Amino acid sequence: MHADMEQVSGIAEPVDRAKAAIDLMATYQGWVLELSRIRREAIEEAQASGLTQAEIAKRLGVSRGRVGQLASAGPPPERAFFGTDMVTVSLGGKYEAGKTPEQSSEVVTREDISNFEHLRTLLAGMKLEAKYEVVPPTGIINLNRDNHVVVCGPRLSPIVAQVLEGDDNLAFEKDRAWHLVDRKTGEKYRSPMDEDGSAGDFGYLGRLPRLDGRGTFLYIAGVHSIGANGVVHFLENNLAELYREVRTRRFSTLISCRYDPKTLDVLESRRVTPLYRHEA
Repeated sequence: MHADMEQVSGIAEPVDRAKAAIDLMATYQGWVLELSRIRREAIEEAQASGLTQAEIAKRLGVSRGRVGQLASAGPPPERAFFGTDMVTVSLGGKYEAGKTPEQSSEVVTREDISNFEHLRTLLAGMKLEAKYEVVPPTGIINLNRDNHVVVCGPRLSPIVAQVLEGDDNLAFEKDRAWHLVDRKTGEKYRSPMDEDGSAGDFGYLGRLPRLDGRGTFLYIAGVHSIGANGVVHFLENNLAELYREVRTRRFSTLISCRYDPKTLDVLESRRVTPLYRHEA
């Protein structure tokens, strides 16, 4: 840290020095946020283990009142579920209907834009910024990044489809229609939209391995686009509990949802399979 400051202070050109100082301050502020999250999580864990605030205060060398302040200061522990810095949300792109690839630009569905806005609001509440990018219709996507959420069905990206094949528990399959299947029980989860036309769907939620083996990415996809909205709705309402269960380890599960067919707003969502853990 001291070396970083010395390097910045040694920049001769004043505007360049000011810019370097701004950039370094932003980096340090990000570290402070993450450290405050870690501190809050540690205090919560200590309390959950049976220690009183007075006991924690004594061991930390602070007042009991200060422990109470620290237990609520900083971002919530579940912030780590998404990352520690700017989150990139990759949305599956398609060519415009009725146009050739040469004539068309890449577009995303209304449901996916809604997903991003819901995710951005959720992340903002945990002091994380978010941006989105469109996965080109070729399905080529760089999965080897930190703080990455992918919202893109396997039929739109062969790279994502390859990674999904490594999930021994849950999978997308197609016969008369696309659906999800629990490989452990053999149960198939067919979208109500395909069965009787009712306003419901299923979605996949998981943390999957990057191709470079150096981390993971969050993956969200529905049988139809609205199924991904159901997954996001589930995260909005169950993130703290989910994080306590899986932290940042690899897992997968399936979510069902019901939505308003006029507005496409998700009305309810729930988990329908176990939280399958991919790591010992």
